[in-house]
Amino acid sequence: MRVVAIVVNWNGGAQTLRCLESLLAQEPPLAKVLLVDNASSDGSCERVRRELPQVEVLQTGGNLGYSGGNNHGARRARELGAEAILIANNDVTFERGCVAGLAAALRADASLAAVGPLVLFSDDPRRVWAAGGVLSWRQNLSDLRGFGQLDGEEFRKTTSVDYVPGCAVLLRVSALDGSDVFDDRYFAYTEDVDLGMRLRRAGHGLACVGTQRAWHAPSSSTGGGYNPRRKYMMGVNSVHFLRTWGGAREWLRFFVYDVLTLPLLIVDGYCRGNSKAPLAKALGIFHGLQGRYVGPETVKSGATPLW
Repeated sequence: MRVVAIVVNWNGGAQTLRCLESLLAQEPPLAKVLLVDNASSDGSCERVRRELPQVEVLQTGGNLGYSGGNNHGARRARELGAEAILIANNDVTFERGCVAGLAAALRADASLAAVGPLVLFSDDPRRVWAAGGVLSWRQNLSDLRGFGQLDGEEFRKTTSVDYVPGCAVLLRVSALDGSDVFDDRYFAYTEDVDLGMRLRRAGHGLACVGTQRAWHAPSSSTGGGYNPRRKYMMGVNSVHFLRTWGGAREWLRFFVYDVLTLPLLIVDGYCRGNSKAPLAKALGIFHGLQGRYVGPETVKSGATPLW
């Protein structure tokens, strides 16, 4: 199976190089590794050109976000004859042989459109970051399966999932039917949940292949896990996902579990000295209801007093 990997970079520095090095070390080698640079200003793109000349660098000329950047790379991957596309966050590293194991899972089961590895925390590899994703229609609409739990046998098998987290997912090109990988209106976050829904509605399966491993330093490009910029984007995109896929019951669940709990989270955040993140989530939900989308200007540092 001809696999082309895509890594989107936005000021990723040394972290991006570690991700690319892990992909270049895969056995057997991948057909091509692409770096899509979203107008970085930290010199990381130049460093990749200098230190890893075997990586093909694509420059977008602006910040297209995670979704738009990957779509840009996927178009090039198709030109290169890719049968499968590996989407990889620049803060993920892959065990040697991981991609081959994922490709073998796709070859073995024609019903599968997307597979992903067992993803562990890079700073605590005993613990699971995600063994696939589950659509819950509650806080943030979805849950990472196994999040924070100790790695164990229950996660080391192939399991059907609602979506494969977009930090590390191998996609069968033919299952995309010529469409983009992600809906680029999501910019960043929730795009992988939307992709999972589209693929499942088209009759395809998705799975976590727990025998294959990768390590993730989550949300590095947006400042870490529980931060205002990330929570804002998740708030906006949750509303757009509900508009596309949700019915009355799903909207009610979201309102009860995600909206009504915000005042408590804001008070708790104030007591802990971090009220900006839940405030940003509330603002994101409000802007989503107004029909706004996230764009490059929205996420710039200083765009709002919240980040």
